[in-house]
Amino acid sequence: MITQDTIVALATPSGAGAISVIRISGKDAIKICNPLFKSIKGKDLAAQKTHTIHLGHIVDNNRVLDEVLVSLFKDTNSYTGEPTVEISCHGSTYIQQEIIQLLLRSGCRMADAGEFTLRAFLNGKLDLSQAEAVADLIASDSEASHQIAMQQMRGGFSNEIKKLREELMNFASLIELELDFSEEDVEFADRSQFKDLISRITNVLKRLIDSFAVGNVIKNGIPTAIVGEPNVGKSTLLNALLNEERAIVSDIAGTTRDTIEDEINIGGVSFRFIDTAGIRETEDVVESIGIQKTFEKIEQAQVVIYLLEADKFLVSGKTFIVEIEKIKNKYPQKPLIIVANKIDKVDTKSLEVLTNELSQVEGVTLQLLSAKSGTGVEELQNQLLDFVNTGALRNNETIVTNTRHYDALLKALEEIQKVQYGLDTGLSGDLMAIDIRQALYHFGEITGEITSDDLLGNIFANFCIGK
Repeated sequence: MITQDTIVALATPSGAGAISVIRISGKDAIKICNPLFKSIKGKDLAAQKTHTIHLGHIVDNNRVLDEVLVSLFKDTNSYTGEPTVEISCHGSTYIQQEIIQLLLRSGCRMADAGEFTLRAFLNGKLDLSQAEAVADLIASDSEASHQIAMQQMRGGFSNEIKKLREELMNFASLIELELDFSEEDVEFADRSQFKDLISRITNVLKRLIDSFAVGNVIKNGIPTAIVGEPNVGKSTLLNALLNEERAIVSDIAGTTRDTIEDEINIGGVSFRFIDTAGIRETEDVVESIGIQKTFEKIEQAQVVIYLLEADKFLVSGKTFIVEIEKIKNKYPQKPLIIVANKIDKVDTKSLEVLTNELSQVEGVTLQLLSAKSGTGVEELQNQLLDFVNTGALRNNETIVTNTRHYDALLKALEEIQKVQYGLDTGLSGDLMAIDIRQALYHFGEITGEITSDDLLGNIFANFCIGK
C-alpha cells in the first residue's frame, strides 16, 4: 500500500483567489522542486533546514511562471511523514495549472482523493479514526460538529479505545499462556481482576454506543419538521427562524405545496428545518402529493413542531388536541413541540385558557409565539437546544459520530458480553480466548491496527483532492 512516488495536488479550493497552495509529498519532493525554484538569494532548497520558508520564482526553462513562497518539511517532519514542499503562489487558475503541469512533467503524479492523509496514516502520523476526523473537521459547519471533530483528531476517541485494547490484550496474553500450561492446571490471569476489566470495558462501550445517537445528529444536523394545518404560519415561522424570506408566504391556504428545507445554527448545533405542506383534506392532486410528503418528512425528522393558530384553538380546541394525540401516538419517540402561533391576535385571559388546555396533553412541550413579530422565537430556539444532550460536549466527553466506528463498537460489545458469559459460567480459557481475539480485532478496526486495502479505499475516497 505504501508507495514511493511523489504526488502533487492543489491544497486550497479550486478557482481564483488571492493565494493558492500546491502541495508536493514524497521522497523526491525537494529533489523535483529544487531545479524549478529560483531563490531571490540563490539558495539551494536541498541545503536548507526543515520548516523554513523561501521567496523566489517558479521557472519553466527561462519562463517565469510566478513569484512564490516555498515551505520545506524535510524527512518525516511533515503532515504526511515524508518530505513535503508547499508552494504558495498567486491564486490565478492559470498559474495553478501551469505550476502543477510543470511538476507533473518533472516527475510528480497527481494525488488521489485523500492520499496525503492516507500517507499520514500509513506513515504512523495519524491512526485511522484520527484520519477520518480530518474529513469531519473539513466538513464541520457548526461549533458542535467542529468540537467533536477536533476532539477526535487530537486522539480523544482513539486513546480511549487503545487503552481498553491494551488492557484486554494483557489479559488475553495471560489466558493464552495458561493454554500452554493446560496440563499443569495453573491460572496466570486473576479472574476477579479480569471480571472487573470486562465490566469496565462493557460500561465504556455502552457509553460510546449510546453517544452515537447524539453525535450523529450533531454531525449531520437535526432534521426538524414544521407541521400543521394550512395557513397557520409555518412558512412565516421558518422565515423567522432563518431570519430571511426563504419560504413564500400568502393568505391563500395551500401555498406551500412541497417541502422546503434550510439550516440554521442554534447554540453551535445545526438544525435542518423542513417547512411542509399544510395537513388538510383536499381534492387538489398536487397539494395531496405535498401532504403525503409531509408525513414522510415527519418520519425522517428527529423533532416535530406542530403549529396551530391561537385564536382558532380557542374555537375548536378539541379538534387540535385529537390531531396532536394522533401524531404523539404514531411517533412516541420523537420530541413534539406544540407552538401556538399568532398570539398577538388574542388577549391575556384567552392565552391562559389555551395554556391550561394544552398543558394537559402529556409528553409535549408548549411554546407561545408570534412568527410575524418574532415574539417567542428565541424561546423556541432554546427549547430545541434542550432536546440535544450537549452536556457531553461541555464535559469534553468522547462522542461517536462515525457509522463505521459505531458498527465496530457494537460487534466488540457482543464479543465482550460472550467473554462475560464465559467468566460467569466457568468456560474454559481456550473458548474465551476466541471471543477475546474477536473483540481485539474489532477494537483494531477502529484505530486502523487491523485494516484492508478495500477499507482504506472506501474511507479515503470520500476525502477532497489535496487532503
